[in-house]
Amino acid sequence: MKMQVIKLNSKSKTQTSVTASDYVWSVDHNSSVLHQSIVAYLANKRHGTHDTKTRSEVIYSTRKIRAQKGTGNARLGSRRSPILIGGGVAHGPHPRSYRQKLPKKMKRLALRVSLSDKVRSNNLFVLDKIDFKNISVSNIKSLIDGLAINGTVLIITENTDHNVIKSARNLHGIEVITASLLNALDISMKENILTTKNVIKKIDSIWGEG
Repeated sequence: MKMQVIKLNSKSKTQTSVTASDYVWSVDHNSSVLHQSIVAYLANKRHGTHDTKTRSEVIYSTRKIRAQKGTGNARLGSRRSPILIGGGVAHGPHPRSYRQKLPKKMKRLALRVSLSDKVRSNNLFVLDKIDFKNISVSNIKSLIDGLAINGTVLIITENTDHNVIKSARNLHGIEVITASLLNALDISMKENILTTKNVIKKIDSIWGEG
C-alpha cells in the first residue's frame, strides 16, 4: 500500500506517501490481543525476587517463653511465632516467576496492531534519514521541534546508533529502539513513532508476511 505519513523531512510541511506492507501497517484494531500481549510483557519484566522469612527462618531461641498453664495468659510457645513482633511472617511473599507465555503469532499480531494504530491516528513520522555526526541533546530537540511532534516519542533505528541513543537518553519521554527489537509494549507506551524510510522496509522484512 501507499501509506500516508506526516512530513517526510523536518523542513517539509506537507504529507507524503511511503510504500509499506498492508500486512504490517493496515491491521484492524484488536484490543483483546493487544491487551493480553501488553499484560504479558509487563509481567515478564517483573523480577519476582520479593521474599519474607517464615518462622523456620527467623533466628530466635526455641525456648518456650512461659509456662503453658498457671500464668493467666494465653498459651505461647516459640519466640518465632508470627503473632509476635520480630517473628516469622505467615503467608508472606516468596520468590516466584511471573512469566507468561504468548503464542508467537499472537505477539506478532499485537505488534502489527500497535503499528497500524499509529498510522490511523497520524502519529507516525517518517524521515529520509536520521544521521547525527556527534552526541548532543540539541540534535534530538531540534529534530522533534522541527516536526512539531507533541507527546512522547519512540525513535526506531535500522541498527544500533550510539549517537542517537546517547543524544536521547537524558530526555524524558523519548526512547530509542532498533527495528529488530520492536514489541507491542514499547510502541503502545509512546504516543508517536519517529523513524526512516529504510526502517519501514526493514520492519516489513522482519515482521511482514514472508
